[in-house]
Amino acid sequence: MKKSVGAKTILYPTPVLLVGTYDDQGQPNMMTAAWGGICCSQPPCVSVSLRKATYSYAGIVKHKAFTIGIPSEGQMREADYVGIASGRDTDKFAATGFTPVNSELVDAPYAAEVPFVLECRLLHTLEIGLHTQFVGEIADVKAEAWVLGEDGIPDMSYLHFSGHTNYPNGNRRCVLGQSKVRSRL
Repeated sequence: MKKSVGAKTILYPTPVLLVGTYDDQGQPNMMTAAWGGICCSQPPCVSVSLRKATYSYAGIVKHKAFTIGIPSEGQMREADYVGIASGRDTDKFAATGFTPVNSELVDAPYAAEVPFVLECRLLHTLEIGLHTQFVGEIADVKAEAWVLGEDGIPDMSYLHFSGHTNYPNGNRRCVLGQSKVRSRL
């Protein structure tokens, strides 16, 4: 028999997303977010939810764009750092050794070293209480060649993609397993 645990933000795993923006002075910034994912297939869109208190929030609103990078397992230390430090007083690109790249398609940066990136134009903003959900139309997906499968499609298992659980037992990182062929029943 199932036991009620109440209304809580539990959905496992949550992704590790590196959200790239420019600040008011045009300096590149990034933050780690967990509340996001694909939200529409046509047009291709992704959403990410941020609190207004984050430094990146104002950058998305001002520049009407953001990038989402998916770090590899070997970049989890940097991903943790950009989720803890504030861009208000830290150059996170310099601190992590990541190289900012100016997107040619949207007004937002991404880290050259991060192997998988979505470049997004802000399409919708939805105030949901403590968080604001930003929906970005995906202008392009960029992936390192080693992330691509034999069919030329990104194979996220090559990243040893990590997620994390954020409730109720504290933050815990988990590495997702190998991709499996989906049966057609």
